[in-house]
Amino acid sequence: MNALPLPEGIRARYLDGINGLRVHVLEAGQPGNPALLMLHGFPELAYSWRKVMPALAAAGYHVIAPDQRGYGRTTGWSDDYDGDLSPFRVFNLVRDAIGVLDACGVAKVEAVVGHDFGSPVAAWCTMLRPDIFTRMALMSSPFAGAPALPKPGAVPDIHAALAALPRPRKHYQWYYSERHATADMMNAPDGLHAFLRAYYHHKSADWPGNTPHPLPGWNAEALAQMPTYYIMDAAHSMPDAVAEAMPPGESPWLTDAELAVYAAEYARTGFQGGLQWYRTRTTGRFQAEQEIFAGKTIDVPAIFFSGASDWGVQQVPGALAKMRAACPHMGEIQLIPGAGHWVQQEQPEATVAMLLTLLAAG
Repeated sequence: MNALPLPEGIRARYLDGINGLRVHVLEAGQPGNPALLMLHGFPELAYSWRKVMPALAAAGYHVIAPDQRGYGRTTGWSDDYDGDLSPFRVFNLVRDAIGVLDACGVAKVEAVVGHDFGSPVAAWCTMLRPDIFTRMALMSSPFAGAPALPKPGAVPDIHAALAALPRPRKHYQWYYSERHATADMMNAPDGLHAFLRAYYHHKSADWPGNTPHPLPGWNAEALAQMPTYYIMDAAHSMPDAVAEAMPPGESPWLTDAELAVYAAEYARTGFQGGLQWYRTRTTGRFQAEQEIFAGKTIDVPAIFFSGASDWGVQQVPGALAKMRAACPHMGEIQLIPGAGHWVQQEQPEATVAMLLTLLAAG
């Protein structure tokens, strides 16, 4: 593998023996300084934090960003669709994070920062071990708290309702849980680089169709108001869904050279490692262990922010209100103009400002 084209001040190394993994991490800043742990989402990498790490290091922090289980240059995980999903359940991802910190000689962090699917991992880190994770920043994906204990009664079948719409639809998370999803993306008609270009563009502030607003409820008619990268046409793959948003060229916040890093990494690893995370959620197989914490709050200083053009904030109706209840020490929710879902890449200066505000809080 070629060395990653990293900004000045960011270094890469491997940590062996981390909960069965060899973890690839990016770091910036002086070891021994107050530490920050940055957890990426899908389809991203530790590389996604490249624009904010140097500024946080310059502010006096030791910034640690791993390729999480299933991603990038971290090895030791299985992409077997028929294999054991339990290593990808969220409690084990928390164990991965603690192992990374221990290997870096860090007993606690000033904040754990999670974006996209890294957001619930950061939230569970803080709920389970507030002695280690003393502040929390969640980005783009609200954390609605530990799942409530189930009540008797039938649960409406949202998938049947989506399929029965006049324009039949399906939910992207359940599509991502299907066996063929990774092959669909790896074999996108215009190639992997073009698929990722369209995917990142479609969910960014550059695409004018991203005008999120609160949805009235978890029902087919409400969910179908979202763009097709979330509520897909029933017959479409994800490459089909984002093809309509193919931009004419590179974006100033994600150049072709930067995009080539993502394309090369996913060309090598495939997407199934990241998609295993979705399957742990959609199967419901590990929900019972999370229900042990039903009603428990996260009692550390916290912040939530995202791009003003990010539908991820609204994709689960009611999640923001539930997050408020689950995180009583969270400040005002902040939506950053000029950013969509990829806020730390689209608006890195604003992202750094948000994080430094949290870190300055008592």
